Amino acid sequence: MKNFIAVGILFLLIIVAGNSLFVIRETERAVMLRFGELVNNDIEPGLHVKIPWVNTVRIFDARIQTEDSTPQRFLTLEQKFLEVDSYAKWRIIDVGQFYVSTRGNVAAAGSLLAARINDGLRDQIGNRTLQEVVAGERDQLMESLKNELNEDTAADIGIEVIDVRVKRIDLPDDVRSSVYQRMIAQRNEEAQDHRSRGEELAIGIRADANRRAVIYEAEAYRDAEQVRGEGDAAATGIYAEAYNKDPEFFAFTRSLNSYREAFSSKGDVLLLDPKSDYFKYLKNGISQ
Repeated sequence: MKNFIAVGILFLLIIVAGNSLFVIRETERAVMLRFGELVNNDIEPGLHVKIPWVNTVRIFDARIQTEDSTPQRFLTLEQKFLEVDSYAKWRIIDVGQFYVSTRGNVAAAGSLLAARINDGLRDQIGNRTLQEVVAGERDQLMESLKNELNEDTAADIGIEVIDVRVKRIDLPDDVRSSVYQRMIAQRNEEAQDHRSRGEELAIGIRADANRRAVIYEAEAYRDAEQVRGEGDAAATGIYAEAYNKDPEFFAFTRSLNSYREAFSSKGDVLLLDPKSDYFKYLKNGISQ
């Protein structure tokens, strides 16, 4: 009988010890409740003791969690719809506030965070154009949203947002075609504007080239006439100087050139007086 009682007492002590001792790992955060009332809002890692059936310990994962939001539609500054698929990385930093805000429900914390992310994305995207959201300021948008979320989530939910990222940005199917057509029309308009500007520049360049060509031709003709005049003047001077040296020889040479030109064509008929001075050198040649 005594052995039975001893075994019973030992068994009871084991049960009490099992319900009194608990371990918190380094990757965990915990709170202690006394009949549902929070009495310790942050139990450090290690071995701890509690009063069985009086105290209750709630343990939570302190590692980084992922909240994968469902795709949502947002309007850009240009009033264009975008379908954004995003996710966030978060972790518990104030386990007491986390328990008070969510009753320790991780899914509820994720839902609260997702709602705030959607509100933040709506504000951030609404202040930017499509180009800025897709490429130009995407990283800045995510960083601004993360900082904005961390201003409230720590105090309200007890969590810290590590990062917010956009997995995909799409145009909704019902507006994608119209947006593409509008983008094509805008690009065609820009291309036509560039072509018009290029044609205007080309006309100006051609007109300037034609004007310069006329000027260059006029200047070349002027220079040529000036050179020709100077050459004629020089030739006249040479002829005059030669004539003054031997007028009789000059007259004879000039008459020979005239005979050559006058009698070069057999079809020409000349009606001249044989006694004319034109045949002076021919007659002199015959008489001799």
